[in-house]
Amino acid sequence: MTRTPAPPLPSPLVLTCGEPAGIGPEIAAAAWFALRGSVPFFVLGDPDHLRMAARGLPVVSIARPAEAPAALAQGLPVLAHPFPATSRPGQPDPANAAAVVAVIARAVEMVQSGAASALCTAPIHKRALVEGAGFAYPGHTEYLAALAGHGRAVMMLAGPGLRVVPATIHIPLAEVPARLTSALLDETLRITLAALARDFGCARPRVAVAGLNPHAGEGGVLGREEETLIAPVIARLRAEGHDVTGPLPADTMFHPEARARMAAAVCMYHAQALIPLKALFFDAGVNVTLGLPFIRTSPDHGTAFDIAGRGIARPDSMVAALRMAWDMARARTGGAAPGAAS
Repeated sequence: MTRTPAPPLPSPLVLTCGEPAGIGPEIAAAAWFALRGSVPFFVLGDPDHLRMAARGLPVVSIARPAEAPAALAQGLPVLAHPFPATSRPGQPDPANAAAVVAVIARAVEMVQSGAASALCTAPIHKRALVEGAGFAYPGHTEYLAALAGHGRAVMMLAGPGLRVVPATIHIPLAEVPARLTSALLDETLRITLAALARDFGCARPRVAVAGLNPHAGEGGVLGREEETLIAPVIARLRAEGHDVTGPLPADTMFHPEARARMAAAVCMYHAQALIPLKALFFDAGVNVTLGLPFIRTSPDHGTAFDIAGRGIARPDSMVAALRMAWDMARARTGGAAPGAAS
């Protein structure tokens, strides 16, 4: 009997250092310790920043990404990207802002070239980047889409047993009704459905769609966007054979039985999606960017300047983000996909 050879393992993941004054460098070191080599990755950043944050854990300098898997046995692999200033926990230095942005761009080049199989990003501090480097993007997601030359990327937040996708992201709540268009919702749903099938092993993913208004408009009494905008998009996708349901009242979408029936929930605005995810899985949530030509994950939290350098930051979300990126990379090369409801 001839055995089918196992698919080749992808190249290692690249983890950007993020804001060096935040908790990113220390949770990167803690994630190396927690993963014990089960996920091959390296950090792109300043080795001095990483050594200071590692609190005694070993840091190993590497010259190229391919050296990371072997180096993991000795310590946290770091591919050097020097920063102009030292790092002081909790105190971002404007002098380092341009380097934070440059690390992200360099990491994207690595995944686009195949030197890294996926990108995982440590948290950045947008205000520090705007003030120190004139950063012109609302966040990581939009910057990565620009670097990829891609018109639109979609943000997914994933936890154990729940994935949520906001159709609109970093805009004021008052602007949501005007920005929520049929084309935007259609594109968001199609990108989500494609990613669930390709990266998460859902053969025919079931996607639940929230309404915009309380009680999903209650037949037009509390708003008409459900009838005029959301329902027609869902009907069109269902006619094409997609398993999409809604619009549903957002306050009844996330109880355990409802979560078990869906691969993902598409919500109309940022808080509608993130509140249930963070309430249920605050320490284990992962930010996944869908629609890019490469894989990107991130911990679902910020720089946490208030606890940076104190040795109390939990690496759970970083560990989950690295594991998810590795699972997605393996799925794209024919390995096992991360488990999911379908």
